[in-house]
Amino acid sequence: MQKRSLTTTVFLLLLFVQYIRAQDTVDTALIAEEPLIKGFPVDITGAVDVYYQHSFTGTPPPTSFTELENGFTLGMANVILSKEVGKVGFVADLAVGPRGETANGFAGTTLSAIKQLFITYSPADWLTLTAGNFGTFVGYEVIDATGNINYSTSYLFSNGPFYHTGLKADIAFSDKWGAMLGVFNDTDNKFDFVSGKHLGLQLSYADDAFELYLNYLTGQEVEGQDNLPDVFVHQVDVVATYQVSDAFGLGFNASRKISDVTEGGSQSWTGAALYANYAFSNLFTLGARGEYMSDPDGLILGVGEGNVVDLTLSGNFHIGPLTFIPEFRIDLASDDIFEDDEGKLQSSLPTFLMAAVYAF
Repeated sequence: MQKRSLTTTVFLLLLFVQYIRAQDTVDTALIAEEPLIKGFPVDITGAVDVYYQHSFTGTPPPTSFTELENGFTLGMANVILSKEVGKVGFVADLAVGPRGETANGFAGTTLSAIKQLFITYSPADWLTLTAGNFGTFVGYEVIDATGNINYSTSYLFSNGPFYHTGLKADIAFSDKWGAMLGVFNDTDNKFDFVSGKHLGLQLSYADDAFELYLNYLTGQEVEGQDNLPDVFVHQVDVVATYQVSDAFGLGFNASRKISDVTEGGSQSWTGAALYANYAFSNLFTLGARGEYMSDPDGLILGVGEGNVVDLTLSGNFHIGPLTFIPEFRIDLASDDIFEDDEGKLQSSLPTFLMAAVYAF
């Protein structure tokens, strides 16, 4: 079985290379900035993604959206309806598929198809109010495969928030400095099951080449009952990007999350990731991620005083609106935590995947 899976992977890679060679004259300016349907009362955009993943140990990485291996797997299909008229606007971002259900929650209900649903109002040039369900301000990576240079996701992203439901105010102090203040329901939830609200804060700076975001999120995560303690979380997050040249860009993300347990001390994890991307041409961009996650309390890895390194290299072949992503990744843990197909534990987890992402 293992040999057959590896043969399938090699065959797909060779087939992909031949296809790319045949497309070297394709005009890459096929993605129009116009709405998909001209004259339609709302703007329509979206994307579709699928992938095939092979694990050399029989186990997929323990991060979001690539939970299956040795088979062709659906990712997500999403359609974004949006409209802005004067000072008001709305976004309805609808998604289906395994990636969407993992991100959106509420599997088995119509709510699992809602990735974002919010209304905006700008009473002044320096202020924008947003109410509803919207993507998180924390972290570097996003849910949509079109927004990341790597197809697989990091430990930071997988264990950070995906979205918030509530009200936020984006404030522009100047052309470069800004801030955000938000009041939210339970994190990654469309309703508020735990009493109290979460608070989010962001301070941002951006110029032509450099962007910096300082983020903070806090609130009650667990409401203790039947002698169980309350749990309050605090997460501090930093995101920075630097466009070194037209072809070369860097990104950085560091985050620390602390869970304070009443009458029980606190637990935490800390991680950092460095991203790099280089556009060799309009047809090909190479992306790399190096990540380190420290998990002293076993909240993520399941072992005390554990840590893991994720090294990922992803090619992005652009054929108009279609992007092929061959990707090699290896996870290296301080302990034997990755189980292979024979039930043995190992400290390394190498994987290869091939993804296709179409944006419209």
